[in-house]
Amino acid sequence: MSGQHRAAAAAPVVAADDPDLVIAADQVDVVRQGKHLLREISWRVELDERWVVLGPNGAGKTTLLHLAAGRSHPTKGTVYVLGERIGRVDMNELRTRIGLSTAGLAERIPPGELVRDVVVTASWAVVGRFRESYDPADLARAEQLLGEWGMSGFAEREYGTLSEGERKRTQIARALMTDPELLLLDEPAAGLDLGGREDLVARLSELAADPDAPALVLVTHHVEEIPPSFTHALLMREGGIVAAGPMQDVITSAHLSETFGLPLTVTAAGGRYAARAA
Repeated sequence: MSGQHRAAAAAPVVAADDPDLVIAADQVDVVRQGKHLLREISWRVELDERWVVLGPNGAGKTTLLHLAAGRSHPTKGTVYVLGERIGRVDMNELRTRIGLSTAGLAERIPPGELVRDVVVTASWAVVGRFRESYDPADLARAEQLLGEWGMSGFAEREYGTLSEGERKRTQIARALMTDPELLLLDEPAAGLDLGGREDLVARLSELAADPDAPALVLVTHHVEEIPPSFTHALLMREGGIVAAGPMQDVITSAHLSETFGLPLTVTAAGGRYAARAA
């Protein structure tokens, strides 16, 4: 795929000990049961960057996110995350430095769990509070994060009683509980109505604009879900990279058309994008 070469040239991998380098993937393939899920992926993410990963179903977005989260290994090539090489590091220790929100994790949250406990249990990297104990500082941080994500007053509610938008905000608060150096969000706006999506996009934009926020990678299918403060985009198709780089250079009609295999027209206004069939 010609786009792979464009992306590789635009994002050369540098020394893994660069303190500003959060993710460095070099010529990565992932093969499962004889099928290539990723092909020749070269990508770098720096500390102050906020990336969106965009592409159709089956493009390899979630596979790439799992590599960045230290939850799978490449078949070929190298992946460094927060200076550690995947496959040569204690994965459990690395994961404590990464905030992750995925549909798979959300499905494991017990519906009867209190919202406060959904967030605070991230301190022990568990889902579902059991006999572990938490310091007052942990509980205070959980309350603070719930407040920041519009969930003040919900701490004593059962998770199963929340709306989809409230659940998504709770999941992000949980992902931020350990003060991660890298935050990975897999389709955080999926299943939300228009109001819920716009509320979440605004909150994510505010987070992305905070210079003290962790490096961010957000996976989505829709350009309408890209928060205005995000800086970079990676477009994927059939396990490869179509284009990668600064947002304004990547989110174009030509690149989106190649990514989705359909002539598309992309428009931008107020930092937001929209796409429609040409």
